[in-house]
Amino acid sequence: MIGHRFTQYVPDDFNKSGFENLLKLFLQLIVVTSGDVFESLNWMNELDRKYNLTDDNYSMGDFIEDLKKKNFIKENENDQVFKITAKGERTIRKQSLEEIFTKLRKSVRGNHSTPYSGHGDELTSERREYNFGDTLDQIDATSSIKNAQINHGLDDFKLTENDLEIEEHDYKVINSTVLMIDISHSMILYGEDRITPAKKVAIALSELITTKYPKDTLDIIVFGNDAWQINIKDLPYLEVGPFHTNTVAGLELANDILRKRKTNNKQIFMITDGKPTCLKFGIKYYKNSFGLDRRIVNKTLDQAARCRRLGITITTFMIARDPYLQQFVREFTQTNHGRAYYSNLNGLGDFIFEDYIRNRRKHLH
Repeated sequence: MIGHRFTQYVPDDFNKSGFENLLKLFLQLIVVTSGDVFESLNWMNELDRKYNLTDDNYSMGDFIEDLKKKNFIKENENDQVFKITAKGERTIRKQSLEEIFTKLRKSVRGNHSTPYSGHGDELTSERREYNFGDTLDQIDATSSIKNAQINHGLDDFKLTENDLEIEEHDYKVINSTVLMIDISHSMILYGEDRITPAKKVAIALSELITTKYPKDTLDIIVFGNDAWQINIKDLPYLEVGPFHTNTVAGLELANDILRKRKTNNKQIFMITDGKPTCLKFGIKYYKNSFGLDRRIVNKTLDQAARCRRLGITITTFMIARDPYLQQFVREFTQTNHGRAYYSNLNGLGDFIFEDYIRNRRKHLH
């Protein structure tokens, strides 16, 4: 038996050359630098000097020219500052979705199937007898008339309730979702960059919803000392501020948004490091960054209970593994009857929520 043989590792031709490979790296850096093209290109040059990403046939200068020619970046004529284009923003969203949701495929109809049949928009092959409460548009007229002919004959034709046949439909669910993103200072504390994986998850989720379920609604809010609404295109540019974590303000705003939605299925996805540290009373802020202040925690749990009473499920995606933070998230989740997912910073591939499609937790690898 020969056993294992070890040879020198020679990496694939990431290599030098490929515009597509360099583009992937560049777009990753755009997310990390919150959309700063100049800083991202400086990082690219530094990485090129250190790891020889390019060669004489395709230099970093060639790559920058291609970025402009292919309309991924554009130069402001007044101050000569490069900015990411709409095409670049779309590519970032698509790349994030491919990175995280590699096993999800685009849905043609844009709805969520449920295990129940009923009055919906997609016919099935199933038929059943008429029951009180069924609507006229559910009646299969052809089959019902055929039943009447068989049951009563042509000479004494009549259509009775017992002749009616109902077409079964697949019931489809349309969701209204609010995505909450924590941009408090704790998202970059202790040398850990938590905001970048949070943005990646948010970008991937927004792309999933808008492409796979276009009939759903998606609203995005960020919360620090206060909470406010942003557009999907703003996600790559999010930055952490000198903020505390006012989770209550975020949940109140999310409730206000969902209250205006006409759908029956409403949910909140919250991406956070797990610890509320701020409340607002009028124009004054009450802040406590040490431990878990019961005054703040209780107000946050009150909001979780309020959402439960309104039928709004909160799914918390926690980018931290501190035991005491997880304990709070568990208490918050139990109060809402919601769900929680945990991820370390290196395990973003496991931080997946097919929960949006099926009401259960599943890891994709």
